[in-house]
Amino acid sequence: MLKVVISGTGLFTPRESISNDELVQAFNTYVAEYNRQHSDEIAAGTIQPLQESSAAFIEKASGIKSRYVLDKAGILDPQRMCPHIPERSNEELSVQAEMAVAAAREALAQAEVGPEDVDAVIVACSNLQRAYPAVSIEVQGALGIDGFAYDMNVACSSATFGLQAAINAVQTGSARRVLVLNPEICTAHLNFRDRDSHFIFGDACTAMVVEAAETAKGQHRFEVVGTKLKTLFSNNIRNNFGFLNRCDEKGIGQPDKLFVQQGRKVFKEVVPMVSEMILEHLRSVEIPAEALKRMWLHQANLNMNQLIARRVLSREAEPHEAPVILDEYANTSSAGSVIAFHRYKSDLQPGDVGVICSFGAGYSVGSVIIRKL
Repeated sequence: MLKVVISGTGLFTPRESISNDELVQAFNTYVAEYNRQHSDEIAAGTIQPLQESSAAFIEKASGIKSRYVLDKAGILDPQRMCPHIPERSNEELSVQAEMAVAAAREALAQAEVGPEDVDAVIVACSNLQRAYPAVSIEVQGALGIDGFAYDMNVACSSATFGLQAAINAVQTGSARRVLVLNPEICTAHLNFRDRDSHFIFGDACTAMVVEAAETAKGQHRFEVVGTKLKTLFSNNIRNNFGFLNRCDEKGIGQPDKLFVQQGRKVFKEVVPMVSEMILEHLRSVEIPAEALKRMWLHQANLNMNQLIARRVLSREAEPHEAPVILDEYANTSSAGSVIAFHRYKSDLQPGDVGVICSFGAGYSVGSVIIRKL
């Protein structure tokens, strides 16, 4: 079978960042004002007072210290608590396309190819800013790529599922090279008034070039040893925003139209699902777990990643074995594992084996085992 490689990666990082302290200050200002406005109902016991957050609570619960965002002022405004991202005219490049183009250019340069060498674009992310036309086709046009493009969504696993589709396209000959792009504007669907989740997400975009090994020229090429995907339906991570919302007015503006999750259930159910799948995948390609040099895991929760790595390796992972970008970027949905791969791959030696693994709503899990060439 045709050998396929990831020959280049790219990353778009927003200019602005919010620390835990800044986020907490805005949240607690909102809480104080809410409790003041509802003091009579709170005293009567008809509603519960909101509880303040803290930077220490956030870091202990998640490992997150800060996050990059497209708009800082809107999020930190206690009267708004939502990014302000102005609409653009149809003649302007959309926000997601702009992010994707920036990340794509870096990935193409790393792979030492140009847009004329690419035949397909896949935009794979948790939330697309519109229904159609496809953001991927917009990116294709902006880069001047002659071929085809499509959008896909498997929540936080979108990058690895997109990789699988790109690998298939190269192996079947329908594309010479494929760009897989993951533009995530997670702050737009985060409820910054919810103490349990207001700190979780940040914004970013990643890019990967996928092509046949025989044509790859990039300095850091990783052969795809195998891919494995799995889905299992669960309501424990959900976002009910969609075009049907206007058909029942009573649901408009309700919390379930933003990101909601039952965190403890997710932790309890996803950790064994992911660790067992990685081990099963390694066995299927006859690679022992102790041969893994690196795990680029989905960056959602530090405690979750540490436990997954421990189950896979049967010991505590060294920091370089399961690198963390969560502290700086927070959860960037599908982009997280690719950010980790992008930033922590150049030191590997030829023959070293690693796994890119993403997991999230669905449930969905994607595992991509790769070997440095």
